[in-house]
Amino acid sequence: MSTRPRVSTRISAISESATLAVDAKAKAMKAAGRPVIGFGAGEPDFPTPGYIVEAAVAAAREPRFHKYTPAGGLPELKQAVAAKTLRDSGYRVEPSQVLITNGGKQAVYEAFATLLDPGDEVLVVAPYWTTYPEAIKLAGGVQVDVVTDETTGYLASVEQLEAARTERTKVLLFVSPSNPTGAVYSPEETAAIGRWAAEHGLWVVTDEIYEHLVYGDAEFTSIATAVPELGDRVVILNGVAKTYAMTGWRVGWLIGPPDVVKAATNLQSHATSNVANVSQMAALAAVSGDLSAVERMREAFDRRRQTMVRMLNEIPGVFCPEPKGAFYAYPSVKELIGKELRGRRPRSSAELAELILEEAEVAVVPGEAFGTPGYFRLSYALGDDDLVEGVSRLAKLLAEAR
Repeated sequence: MSTRPRVSTRISAISESATLAVDAKAKAMKAAGRPVIGFGAGEPDFPTPGYIVEAAVAAAREPRFHKYTPAGGLPELKQAVAAKTLRDSGYRVEPSQVLITNGGKQAVYEAFATLLDPGDEVLVVAPYWTTYPEAIKLAGGVQVDVVTDETTGYLASVEQLEAARTERTKVLLFVSPSNPTGAVYSPEETAAIGRWAAEHGLWVVTDEIYEHLVYGDAEFTSIATAVPELGDRVVILNGVAKTYAMTGWRVGWLIGPPDVVKAATNLQSHATSNVANVSQMAALAAVSGDLSAVERMREAFDRRRQTMVRMLNEIPGVFCPEPKGAFYAYPSVKELIGKELRGRRPRSSAELAELILEEAEVAVVPGEAFGTPGYFRLSYALGDDDLVEGVSRLAKLLAEAR
């Protein structure tokens, strides 16, 4: 009998998505009758706007969309994404520089698979979204963490990035607004980091999926626009999921220089072929329309953001910087680690999160999932009443810590 492993080492090394795992456990507990409130999934609680749904219904009735279409995306959607990018970011690209992908995650994977050879290093600011490490690892790349914390609002400096750079560094991953922290780099900070990357001949992969979700005096700035001297060494990742409440429709895109987009399209032609045509036509309606529905959602997220941050900072042992974008709060709970709570002494934020789920029936994602233990990520993309109830339960339980 063969002793060779049944599953490849490469795939065995991939971890399950921690955010989806927490969300699944919370939903399972809810299905079993427990009143769980989940802060785990990064998913707007709004329905997809009606005009987008109607575009999908119309597309489903069109026989041409029942067939294969180009692997890289419908030409009309690629054109619309190019126009939307110019409108929203001031960055001019040709439709041939756009690849339509099965959600933002496929864009992330294809970007790193296309750019990296084994041993190439990628600078990743921590805390980071859970999918980035797995995509880099699958591509044979080496992740180099640049760790930030609450004292700087989770922003990395040029000095930190330079200290992490080696002769093997090929890519800087730049994310603003950030998942999981909500950090947003100012235009000046964005430009300084972009100029540093250009000076050292680095590629920049920039994830802009939360571009429209910024609050207060924060301002979204595309690093591609801010630093033209980066030239053709920028790859932009984006999609409709967060802006238009379309997480289940699975449409994202990758924008880059023609050679990179052609190579990534070749990969996609073998991996998945085209994105579902009905979803693509829904995305076309989304990116071609105005942003009024987006603005209504943003106003709700802003209100919830302020409520959540205020309530979290009222809990002894919890400190939460104000997130400037996306829809997440990332409080430090380091002061609570090791304290006695309901007869237990959690030794990590992961153990504390597990205790909270069991005792308060509130689901949060521990910082271990994002590369920085000692923190929680809480999404405020849920109803106002559930948000207040969930954080109130947290406060009541954590007040018992001794």
